[in-house]
Amino acid sequence: MTHRCDSKDLSILAILQKQGRIAISELAARLNMSDTPCLRRIRKMEQNGVIKGYSADLDPQALDLNVTVYAFVRLKENSAQYANQFEQAVTDLAQVLECSVISGAHDYLIKIIAKDLADYECFVKQRLGELKCIASIESSVVLKQTFSSKPLPIRT
Repeated sequence: MTHRCDSKDLSILAILQKQGRIAISELAARLNMSDTPCLRRIRKMEQNGVIKGYSADLDPQALDLNVTVYAFVRLKENSAQYANQFEQAVTDLAQVLECSVISGAHDYLIKIIAKDLADYECFVKQRLGELKCIASIESSVVLKQTFSSKPLPIRT
């Protein structure tokens, strides 16, 4: 179901991306609205899938997760069976934060987080490498993340 956002919806979304825990009364006041219509708009966007959920933005290093790796994965064959097998398997792996189908020499790009390089090596050998549908894995370790932008560029 698609949802056509008007300028008020876009303003709500822009604020919620940065302040997901803002009180409805404060959000409504900032947008010169009353609480009920503001909440009604939010609920409608939640029901239509525009707002997928709310979460806390955690610091990985504070949780002893110090290594981020982007791994390029090539499957043994380009088939729906292997693709489904791979996608289901990585969905169940907590260390995999993102999985994207890509074009080019590889089939997937996955973002993995680990405590350290030894933990990543163990993950590749014991979890990812065990998937029989994978032909190859090429890893790129993130040395330094200069920034990470979570809010979408919403124009109101």
